[in-house]
Amino acid sequence: MSTIELTKENFDQVVSDNDFVLIDFWASWCGPCLRFAPVYEKASERHPDLVFAKVDTEAEQELAAAFEIQSIPTLMIVRQNVAVFAQPGALPEPVLEDLIGQARQLDMDAVRKSIEDQKQTGGQAPGGAA
Repeated sequence: MSTIELTKENFDQVVSDNDFVLIDFWASWCGPCLRFAPVYEKASERHPDLVFAKVDTEAEQELAAAFEIQSIPTLMIVRQNVAVFAQPGALPEPVLEDLIGQARQLDMDAVRKSIEDQKQTGGQAPGGAA
């Protein structure tokens, strides 16, 4: 499957209509972004059941700002409308594959419960430690 270009107009729909979305925040002038692109494209071919999307941070500055993207490339993984991973840097193929595997294995009910628990405790760990 080829990657989908995300814009502020289609972002919400793509993320809400799909249970597992990988998002590559990139720019055409970014060397690491260009080196990561073929790795990302190959992964999209190996995982046709997942949605692979890209956000051109130059064309979609408002979207990049909304996600506080400070460095590119940044990879974000959204499962069931929850961002479960976001990290800058061009990942090597084995690391990307491992990350996809870990994200597939997440228990999303446990993730949502953890988020809810953090909200109730004001974002602090149990016992009041941050």
